[in-house]
Amino acid sequence: METQTLIYLFVGLSFALYIGIAIWSRAGSTKEFYVAGGGVNPVVNGMATAADWMSAASFISMAGLIAFLGYDASVYLMGWTGGYVMLALLLAPYLRKFGQFTVPDFIGTRYYSKAARVVAVICLIFISFTYIAGQMRGVGIVFSRFLDVPITMGVIIGMGIVFIYAVLGGMKGITYTQVAQYCVLIFAYMVPAFFLSFMITGNPIPQLGLGSTVNDGSGLYVLEKLNLVLLDLGFGEYTDGSKSMIDVFCITMALMVGTAGLPHVIVRFFTVPKASDARKSAGWALIFIALLYTTAPAVGAFARLNFIDTVNETSYSQAPGWFKNWESNDLIAFQDKNGDGVMQVRTGPAFDGAPAFGEGRGPSGERVVTNAPVADNANEVYVDNDIMVLANPEIGNLPGWVIALVAAGGLAAALSTAAGLLLVISSSVSHDLLKSTFKPDISEKGELMAARLAATAAIVVAGYLGIYPPGWVAQVVAFAFGLAAASLFPAIFMGIFSKSMNREGAIAGMVTGLVFTFSYIFYFKLANPAANVADNWLFGISPEGIGVIGMLLNFAVAIAVAKVTASPPAEIRKLVDSIRVPRGASDAHAH
Repeated sequence: METQTLIYLFVGLSFALYIGIAIWSRAGSTKEFYVAGGGVNPVVNGMATAADWMSAASFISMAGLIAFLGYDASVYLMGWTGGYVMLALLLAPYLRKFGQFTVPDFIGTRYYSKAARVVAVICLIFISFTYIAGQMRGVGIVFSRFLDVPITMGVIIGMGIVFIYAVLGGMKGITYTQVAQYCVLIFAYMVPAFFLSFMITGNPIPQLGLGSTVNDGSGLYVLEKLNLVLLDLGFGEYTDGSKSMIDVFCITMALMVGTAGLPHVIVRFFTVPKASDARKSAGWALIFIALLYTTAPAVGAFARLNFIDTVNETSYSQAPGWFKNWESNDLIAFQDKNGDGVMQVRTGPAFDGAPAFGEGRGPSGERVVTNAPVADNANEVYVDNDIMVLANPEIGNLPGWVIALVAAGGLAAALSTAAGLLLVISSSVSHDLLKSTFKPDISEKGELMAARLAATAAIVVAGYLGIYPPGWVAQVVAFAFGLAAASLFPAIFMGIFSKSMNREGAIAGMVTGLVFTFSYIFYFKLANPAANVADNWLFGISPEGIGVIGMLLNFAVAIAVAKVTASPPAEIRKLVDSIRVPRGASDAHAH
């Protein structure tokens, strides 16, 4: 069977499975729509959480980042995984015990205020849209390459699929589709990794392969060889970092705390029967997530080695098939600066920005790039970071079914997270804004209808952001984490652990954190990108890590304001006690 036929087959079957599950598990009540009826088994929930959490950024972008940034990209590995542990231990069980459907629900009730709830909804919508733009972009890239359609068309197809199962099935449909998506995505990630590891080192286990010697007879370890190859071509060493210590610390911290404040992950812990199950499902999810996260560094290193081996000093007319495939999707470009028809991979950008392609072909048959070349760089090849994982099986000449599997896996990763986010947006609009704030007398049927309408509107906005994305996938996602760290995390944290935190403090803190972090990111990334260099940053902290300062400001403002305003009423203090004390402890205390 041809590879293209296999791709259609694998992607088609996986979609049929997701849509079948959505129809089988249609939500009939708001409880099923928001939290899947609250009776999901911890192992199943762990799998669904892992799929929800491992987005297009984890599956598609992260290994690409590691491949091109080397050591510097370890902040993503540490931050995201560390944050997950923090979420599981610090927040999940308490929020589950509190027993509400959504994060704004917790904030609105804990801070006895509609205003606090509305501020939380605004923060949450900001974060979710920033995050979902990255997922939709991932969907577009996968579709455009594997189904041979333009990226825009790819995004639109993705919108249609998510619409079917998120709007019909709600959390109940999403939970079971996410279990299926986890199985697809982890299988799709691991199979090529086993193959590549075996090809390059003779050891099929990628985690061990990364620390083994290359089987080319040189006796060098994988990372040693990679360092030598990169130094020869004028790059820095792969295992050396260029970021300052404070920036590494802040980005890791922002990603960690942001993970712990991410609304679509927190919601997953409301779907299990009791608080102890929330801890168990967090533990299972960590095992399921670790499978992919411990493999990513190996995949990144193998991809970079393979890429340089097959492209550098190869004449374009002899270029491998995958190079031309991705070139026709605008994600790889070759600009022959010295006119020898041979591709040179060197350090620095080949030309300004992303490639703009003109009509016709160059002398060697390459697509003509109209961008002005960067003259002082010998580099002639542009490659989009986001394609490395997807192109890996093709670069390594793996069989067609592996390539098809990766296509299905990349889509599973992006769609599972997009669906989780859409649900958060729709439930915050229908449940928190309508039911709990502006229209308390709405019927259950009306609320379900509103949730479905909100999800539909959210899909349209998300699609637009996917077609005109602000930055590439993992960067966009890093912003979402920064915003979550600066706005929601402190309010949730103090809501659980501080009896004296009142509504005025929480609202002032959330607004301060959100406005500061958003303005900083907006200034450096959109308003004045030329100024985005370490000398201009506050304390040398990049926009990706600034969420930490936003978080500290949030805490400081909240505590200061709470000191000078009325303390929370007695029943709220009692509520905070009851969230933290295990059931039955107070009775024992009384005897």
